[in-house]
Amino acid sequence: MTSQTERTYVAPAVSMETEAFWQAADEGKFLLKTCGDCNQIHYYPRAICPHCMSDNTEWVEASGKAKIYTFTVLRRVAIPYAVAYVTLQEGPTIMTNIVDCDFDTLAVGMDVEVTFRKTDGGHDLPVFRPAA
Repeated sequence: MTSQTERTYVAPAVSMETEAFWQAADEGKFLLKTCGDCNQIHYYPRAICPHCMSDNTEWVEASGKAKIYTFTVLRRVAIPYAVAYVTLQEGPTIMTNIVDCDFDTLAVGMDVEVTFRKTDGGHDLPVFRPAA
């Protein structure tokens, strides 16, 4: 079932740690943090590496490619939507929405790619759609 009406996305809480992430999203870029000490990539955006607690982190542009790890479709709402965990090509697994598709065609392992939706506060929110 494809939603004919777009649901409203809540604006993010932007902080000094995440400002660059949201600015890049507004420009159509999906950023991740990488650690210069342990070389791990992490998400959600934060200054301290959750793997080794180093503050030697920097922004890198992600490929925007992922695979659905698991998902659910919420249909008992005014505007149905899909929530999923996707595993990014770079490694982290993140929670997101799946958009621009017939929800009945979603499957675990499906290739997806990042796209963006405006929030009610104006920032763009990264979400995913089936890969072309």
